[in-house]
Amino acid sequence: MRLVIAGGHGKIALLLAESLAAAGHSVESLIRNPEHAADVAGTGARPVVLDLERTDRTALAAALAGADAVVFAAGAGPGSGAARKYTVDKGGAVLLADAAEQAGVRRYVQISTMGAGRPPAPGTDEVWAAYLDAKTQAEDDLRARDLDWTILRPGRLLDTEGTGRVTLSAEPIGRDSIARADVAAVLAALLSAPNTVRTTLDLVAGDTPLLDAVAAIGS
Repeated sequence: MRLVIAGGHGKIALLLAESLAAAGHSVESLIRNPEHAADVAGTGARPVVLDLERTDRTALAAALAGADAVVFAAGAGPGSGAARKYTVDKGGAVLLADAAEQAGVRRYVQISTMGAGRPPAPGTDEVWAAYLDAKTQAEDDLRARDLDWTILRPGRLLDTEGTGRVTLSAEPIGRDSIARADVAAVLAALLSAPNTVRTTLDLVAGDTPLLDAVAAIGS
């Protein structure tokens, strides 16, 4: 498959690109900063410099043309203010979905976050509240589209080794953590899992082998 990852220099995106390239897929990773190209190339993916905050639907659609699937893995990142949560976490996702529709790419997997879709807890700081709101709006936009979408909501992200065992559910599950490596592995499995189309999935560490967890969705 030919796959495009938006937000290609993120930690999960780099792990995902490496996994997909090692499996023989053609991977292109969209990045904002050309200085990150070497890191992306090191995964086996082809870096494409294209800033989601400074491009338009037509240019982005051209980058997606001929792809079998796209993954939205972009985010404003730690240290960014509330405004960029809306321009990247929401605006980037909406623009990528627009471009996917224009390019005829139906399979669209979006990384969201656990806690999206619910009001922030009382006392939540402004930036975190904006992040949850931006992710919620991006999810709502995607659900309204005629795409083969899947939304993945991982719990608190860890830079530990993956275990290959997870809890993955279309129903709300308790808040917990998950290794970024396991998130990347689940994303790779979702791309070729038609049973997960039009589902929103919570993901945390667990006891089920991740391929079994993906296969069980909808059964």
